[in-house]
Amino acid sequence: MIKTFHGKHAFLSNFHPAEITYEGITYPTTEHAFQAAKTNCPITKGIIADKEKPGQAKRAGGKRGILPDFDPIAWGQKCQQVMLEINRLKFADPELAAKLKATGDQELQEGNNWNDTYWGISNKTGKGSNHLGKILMQIRSEI
Repeated sequence: MIKTFHGKHAFLSNFHPAEITYEGITYPTTEHAFQAAKTNCPITKGIIADKEKPGQAKRAGGKRGILPDFDPIAWGQKCQQVMLEINRLKFADPELAAKLKATGDQELQEGNNWNDTYWGISNKTGKGSNHLGKILMQIRSEI
């Protein structure tokens, strides 16, 4: 089992540098693309795409971020599909695809210390839905 996306498994993280083009805009990481997908405003998407670091993109798309038109109900209905789409783009890169495939049949868990129990598993409680890990395992089965 891979319990965290750090060290030799950092490539699994949405913060890992992996340029993708999503909906016509090029982003330096899947985190940037994911946060920008929360808005329909092209100006805001561009601002998020230009953030230097993925943590800055995450804050821009977060609860206190810069999204002028964020609809949490609509986002909740599509966020997993967006995560799947952007990670398929990321792992279309042959080198990253090979690394993902090399994880074999290990369970992938996005263990974290910030208590994200939706996308990952809290290292503090051991609880979580691990949706990101499940999406990555789905993509692994497709390649």
